[in-house]
Amino acid sequence: MAISKRVLLAAAALLTFVVPASAANMIGNCEVTGEKGSIPIASPAKAGQLTVEVSLPSPIWWNGDTPEAIKDGMEYCMAAEIAWRAGYDKLEVVNVGWDALITGQTEGFDLAMSQISITEERKKVHDFSVSYFSSDIGVLSRTDAPIDEKTIKSAKVGVQQATTGAAFAQDTLGLTDVQVYPDQGDMFTALRAGQIDAAMTDTSIVLAEQVANSDKVKVVGQYKTGEAYGAIYPKGNANNATIDKIMQSMIDDGTIGKLGAKYLAAAWGADPAAVPYFTP
Repeated sequence: MAISKRVLLAAAALLTFVVPASAANMIGNCEVTGEKGSIPIASPAKAGQLTVEVSLPSPIWWNGDTPEAIKDGMEYCMAAEIAWRAGYDKLEVVNVGWDALITGQTEGFDLAMSQISITEERKKVHDFSVSYFSSDIGVLSRTDAPIDEKTIKSAKVGVQQATTGAAFAQDTLGLTDVQVYPDQGDMFTALRAGQIDAAMTDTSIVLAEQVANSDKVKVVGQYKTGEAYGAIYPKGNANNATIDKIMQSMIDDGTIGKLGAKYLAAAWGADPAAVPYFTP
């Protein structure tokens, strides 16, 4: 079951996070709460640790520009909790290109998390975890030249290569003036510089960009797609079912909901449900 944005925002208003007086179990800056080794992984990709791939930058989900700098964030702390419940207190983060990640050109990892939407096409290349977050496609435009449901049809729109946002813009909306970028950082930089009129990617991601650069960009709308995020597993790996069991345990005991309230809800600065929906 994916966790809705509205639930996470409600949780943020109710939950406070207090580190117990006694020393907490920590990986990076993440307090791990499950029982260490309760769901062991027999043969991780690298002995004695969990190895997780991500495509950076990925602020809020992975806080830091390099693997060495990252100590917290929504997906980082999820990975830390998985490592702990699998029996490890070491987590290695490996930064890879988005296209290489999504097309299965990487190896030597246990799982990958990088706000990856689960699709039937991607299932041909990877195995996916249970879904842990629901997401639609948001539209970010410049504050000095906002677009709307009609003008987006003729606007120059930026998308990230090999994302569901890119496919939606071109295949579903039929946009013809589309600029493709290798990563979301380049796409947002181009928008702020006036090189494109709008950027399209997950609503949660564009809301975070709006918070970071509210004087330059604004989320003007979103499209309902019914997408959900999942972790990528190497196709057919013997550990996949075990890691999925850990992931499900984190959903069931509320761990992922708490992490979402801590890292995501405050960072968005707005209820995603309040963003108007455009008609394709």
